Amino acid sequence: MSSHTHVPTRAEALELFLSHNTTESLKAHALSVEAVMRHYARKYGENEEKWGIIGLVHDIDYEKYPELHCRKSQEILTEAGWPPECVHAVVSHGWGICSDVEPTERMEKVLYSVDELTGLVKASALMRPSRSILDMEASSVKKKWKDARFAAGVNRSIIEKGAAMMGVEIGELIAETILGMRPVAKEIGLAGTVAQT
Repeated sequence: MSSHTHVPTRAEALELFLSHNTTESLKAHALSVEAVMRHYARKYGENEEKWGIIGLVHDIDYEKYPELHCRKSQEILTEAGWPPECVHAVVSHGWGICSDVEPTERMEKVLYSVDELTGLVKASALMRPSRSILDMEASSVKKKWKDARFAAGVNRSIIEKGAAMMGVEIGELIAETILGMRPVAKEIGLAGTVAQT
């Protein structure tokens, strides 16, 4: 088995990610997206480890090369011997923004859909009295959806496009994303005052 067909372990993926990223917000975002990808992989009966590491490294180039986002990722991951399908999946999350690689696989469509959404979910959770995702439902996020000033950096049209690609309603996508983020609430700073069971 050559190194080029080897899907890295989570430990390898995390080490590679941390060698390129130091900011807490990017780390928290990576862990959020990883957790949601794992959640969806379980839901769909797919390879949880693989989906998880794709979520973990999807923004690997963002801290050092924001203006080359997705293009640099391709270089970094290819040099590290990642399989082409994994590299393709990572680059596809920037489709129509900083990449012309379209998400075609189920894993890619989920990544594309939940990437921006985790930011909106986090911002909504931090507005709550508990500052927690553990007691938050999708309705809280939906209330903020139409307020363009709220979490203005979150591109709602991408989330809508992603949900359509996945064939799910926005409300369902939000609910599943919240469920996916809950297990890592503490690590991503969203446990708030709610005790995690």
